Amino acid sequence: RKNTKRVPSFRKLLRTSQIKLDNKLKNKQFKQKSAAKKYRKQQKKLREAVRDAISRKPFPLEEHKKKQVARKWEEKEEEEEALPLDMMDEDDLKLMEDLAQKASFLTRDLSSNEPVHIKKRKHENVIEKYEKVPRRLQTEPEKELIHLLPIKDKSGIIPQAVEKPVLNVAHEEKEDTEDMEEAEDVNEEPLPVLTPEEMAVQRRQKLQERKMHIAALASAILSEPDSNIKKLKELRAMLMEQDPNVAVIVRKLVMVSLMEIFKDIAPSYKIRPLTEAEKATKVKKETQKLREFEEGLVSQYKFYLENLEQTIKDWKQRKLKKSNVISLKAYKGLAEIAVKCLCELLVALPHFNFHNNIIVLIVPLMNDPSKMISELCVEAVKKLFKQDKLGYASLGVVKVISGLVRGRNYDVRPEVLKVFLHLRIKEVELQKDSEDIAPKKKFMTYKEKRKNLSRMQRKWKKAEEKLERELLEAEASESKEKKLKLHTETLNIVFVTYFRILKKAQKSPLLPAVLEGLAKFAHLINVEFFDDLLIVLHSLIASGDLSYRESLHCVLSAFHILSGQGDVLNIDPMKFYTHLYKTLFSLHAGGTNEDVGIVLQCLDVMFAKRRKQVSQQRALSFLKRLSILALHVLPNSSVGILATNRVFMQTFPRMDLLLDNESQGSGVYLPELDEPEHCNAQNTALWELHLLQRHYHPTVQKFASHLIAGAPAEGSGALPLDFSQRSATELFETYCMKGMTFNPPVASVTPRRKDTFLQIDSFVDEELNKQLQQHISDTAAHKPLDFAKHLKESSLA
Repeated sequence: RKNTKRVPSFRKLLRTSQIKLDNKLKNKQFKQKSAAKKYRKQQKKLREAVRDAISRKPFPLEEHKKKQVARKWEEKEEEEEALPLDMMDEDDLKLMEDLAQKASFLTRDLSSNEPVHIKKRKHENVIEKYEKVPRRLQTEPEKELIHLLPIKDKSGIIPQAVEKPVLNVAHEEKEDTEDMEEAEDVNEEPLPVLTPEEMAVQRRQKLQERKMHIAALASAILSEPDSNIKKLKELRAMLMEQDPNVAVIVRKLVMVSLMEIFKDIAPSYKIRPLTEAEKATKVKKETQKLREFEEGLVSQYKFYLENLEQTIKDWKQRKLKKSNVISLKAYKGLAEIAVKCLCELLVALPHFNFHNNIIVLIVPLMNDPSKMISELCVEAVKKLFKQDKLGYASLGVVKVISGLVRGRNYDVRPEVLKVFLHLRIKEVELQKDSEDIAPKKKFMTYKEKRKNLSRMQRKWKKAEEKLERELLEAEASESKEKKLKLHTETLNIVFVTYFRILKKAQKSPLLPAVLEGLAKFAHLINVEFFDDLLIVLHSLIASGDLSYRESLHCVLSAFHILSGQGDVLNIDPMKFYTHLYKTLFSLHAGGTNEDVGIVLQCLDVMFAKRRKQVSQQRALSFLKRLSILALHVLPNSSVGILATNRVFMQTFPRMDLLLDNESQGSGVYLPELDEPEHCNAQNTALWELHLLQRHYHPTVQKFASHLIAGAPAEGSGALPLDFSQRSATELFETYCMKGMTFNPPVASVTPRRKDTFLQIDSFVDEELNKQLQQHISDTAAHKPLDFAKHLKESSLA
């Protein structure tokens, strides 16, 4: 029966202490080390013996531990040899005979201190080993052994060793000298100097090779993104191009190529990391392949964004790396391309991973000193606001902008705040009851069905509800309630930013942007803040520190507040009417007449939407002052003002008083007075319309003739539909003259030269006839004729 070792059970192994297992492992390692150490000692002794035999030097088989003891033993042996046997005792003689029968007595080294009767050890005979070693010539180099870790077998530990190769020194020296000679020969030969034309050709060739390589990689990735996702890493590695001749252009091309690739292959959803449980479960091959693709895509996209961020940081910090081959001047071009790529990804992939990281990078660059980079970032944020239907991306950008403005202590460019004007927010959640805003679809419960429906009806009802749920899931549109919550949160952050600036930084250059934003979103402000906000706006106007444009924004903000939910408030905005009436003559009449657009918006809110709260005297005063203003501004501004006057004459009664010269009233018109209620505008006439009828702009002529006729809606004096259906602001923008050209263009008519001379001759003949007749009549009346005065008057006529 074989004595097989029983394998311990799992429970027994659990009971075994960890210390015991550690001790077993340590003992095992110690045994292996000691065995290897013993083998190394034996090998060392063998090498020493062989080395001494080659050098022909006698050496003792074993070193004497004590030379003095050895000498004593030699002296004793000599004495014993000298003694005759007759003088020895019988006991000593018997002992010597017994020892002589043992082989160990002859072979034992007498100088050793070992006892005679010990167990026989298996010592290898050194001389026999030496004899077995094959004889070698002295010229052959000795090979040293490199001891490796031993191998454990059934028989025991087997040491392992490898011979260390020893190179021939003479051969190496010879090769070194040859290499040195070759290097000297190479150094002696001068390098070929390329001409500028050859260098340009070489650079074009390298650049063409890199372009073809980039195109090949991009085509492979776009054709099969799932299987070629690893080539993204190869393409991204080209961002670190080291050839100084083509490094800048290649890096720019790779940045743009990767940006376009990610825009094309990125899915329309956000990729989330897998949980440990999902990784452990077995899935199909297609699912596993999709997971690998998504994981690789997110990883490479992350590294790509980090490279773009590092490029911008290096340019900002003016850092030039030692291993970099690009000059410091080229960093600006690389940074601009990196910013363009980030802006494109911000707009194109708002749903994909790391979008918030891109927002954090782009928003501070909106305040960058470089005009090009700041404009790129501002335009990108505007596009994002315009196309963001739900509001997730807009909320993220608004949060970062608010933090930036507060962190910089309101020392940012006004364009940073002006992007708020492009938010797509038209309504917010004003009521807490969400069911009033977006009532949800309710399905019947099981108890209601059991109570009210029969069995067949319940079956049909179940099928209908299943179909409705599937339709709601397939619709893939966010609920109105969710959208309103996002818009409400976004607008709250915007108003908090605006109110902080109004409270702490009223003299900041951000104030115009704040007032413009309040004018746009004022109807969405909570009613509780209306009184305080109107007081702040009036105090800003009364302070006199604002420009006329900023004051116009204050007026517009105030009337937006009062035209929305502010209708329920009992507030008289007469001071805002007075301020606008006073500001009209301060408007710029030249090329920078964009402020007229703000005035037209104010008039629309103040009169058209609040016509029941406006008196006739106030309307007449504004109508007269606007007509005077129309004589001094550019044609597009005149068209807008006359369109507003048309609305005045159609909305308010008895505006035709200013068209009748025979009407009389009390008082005299005071055009220089800044109070519209007390300037007596009913006692004047719109004589400006007759001058505007002879304006060089055809549209101004049409509007002036229309107003002189009393602004009729029908008949011969009515306007065409193209003019009557447009608002004043639209007409102001349509006939804009920013290109310094006539709008609409004037038809060029070149009269013939012969006809021109004929007209001049006829004119001269008529004048001569008139002067002759006058001369005859004056002569008859004995009055002298002043020809110079007469010619002057005729030329003026």
